[in-house]
Order: sequence, then C-alpha cells, then structure tokens
Amino acid sequence: MQANMQANLNINYDEKPVRLFKSDFLEFFTHVHPAVVPIVWLPIAAYFLYQSVATAVAGASISAWLPLVFGLILGVVLVWTFIEYVLHRFVFHFEPKQAWLERIIFVLHEIHHVQPNCKTRLVMPPAVSIPGGILFYLLFNWLIVTVLGLPAWLSPVLAGFVLGYVAYDMMHFATHHLPMTSSLMKALKRHHMLHHFQDPHTRFGVTSPMWDYAFNTQPEKDFMKKGR
Repeated sequence: MQANMQANLNINYDEKPVRLFKSDFLEFFTHVHPAVVPIVWLPIAAYFLYQSVATAVAGASISAWLPLVFGLILGVVLVWTFIEYVLHRFVFHFEPKQAWLERIIFVLHEIHHVQPNCKTRLVMPPAVSIPGGILFYLLFNWLIVTVLGLPAWLSPVLAGFVLGYVAYDMMHFATHHLPMTSSLMKALKRHHMLHHFQDPHTRFGVTSPMWDYAFNTQPEKDFMKKGR
C-alpha cells in the first residue's frame, strides 16, 4: 500500500470511476453525489440546534444559556478539525499488513488518491457516514450524559459535530472541483492538492492546516504566503 500512496504514482485522471466491486449492489454504495451530505446531515444538525435552543428556552436563565450553547457549538466545530485530522492521518492513511484490511483502506480512501478527480467518491457515502455517526452519537451520549452528567450539553455538542462534518466534506469537494477566489480558500486548496500530488504522508488537514502545524506534518513554513 505504501508504494501505491506515493505522490504521482498510479494516479488515474479519467472521470470514469474505477470499479471496486464485481457486485453492482455493492458498487452502488461506493458512489455518492456531494449534495447528499447536506441533504442528509443538515436537517439532523438543525434538529440538534432546535433541541439546544428549546433547552435554553425551558430554563430560567436564557440569556446565560444561549451564549454558552452557541459557544459550545463553535468549540465542537473546532474539535471536529482535530477529529478530521486524526481520522485522515491514522485511519485513512493506515498501512496494514493484512490483505483484507488493506482492501478496506483502499475502498475507504486510497481509491480517492488513485482517482482524485472522481466526483462521486469525494465525500463520505451514507453507507459509511451514517454508521459512523451512530457510533459517535453513542460515544458522546456515554461521555456527556453518563460520565459527565450534563445531558443539556448533548444536543449542542452533536450540532457542532454534525456541522463540522458537513463543512469538512463540502470543503473537500470544493478543493477538488470549485474555483477559489479568496486567498484563504486558495491556500486551503493548494494545501490539499500538495497532499495529493506531492506527498500524501503530510498535510492531512482539509478544513484547516492547524493540526498539521501542531503535529509537524506541514512541510511548508509559510503556508499563507505561498497559498496563492
């Protein structure tokens, strides 16, 4: 796998998707239109936002609770950038020795490096994101409600987490297929393109290079000045 993940090796620029499964049924679930992500997940985020505000309205100190709710949501969006970095670096770019696990990693992410321009494999398909979302829900519910005993915090945390995920997938699609006008967006696009075409073992952040700087996976010292 490591050889396959080297920059500029085995890159297929054909728009026609590389087939992953012989079964048409399984192959269907490896493709997803980017619009599916906001269609599926934004209503879920809206529900958790509603629950957050409803909890505040039901309480006695709305003026104190609402700023805390939205601050918590923004904080979790920031935390998502760290989760995104960890998943991309240690899960999607994991190099297993077992053939069956190597196959899973290839289907999950390496195919995107082999064929980076394939529009239907740029965002996470619901067949993966929904089970993953359920696992994170159970994790947050256990940590926030059971361990910390703060049930009112669950909805804001989940809202921030879902919004962070949507921002990540939409940013990923944008860096590959949309024109960037601002210097910041151009810099983020360049950051991700260098991950694909120069060194896939660095620059793991998509929505932000912050954690690449923090964990020394950002080779460039002057990211913003070079991001033109």
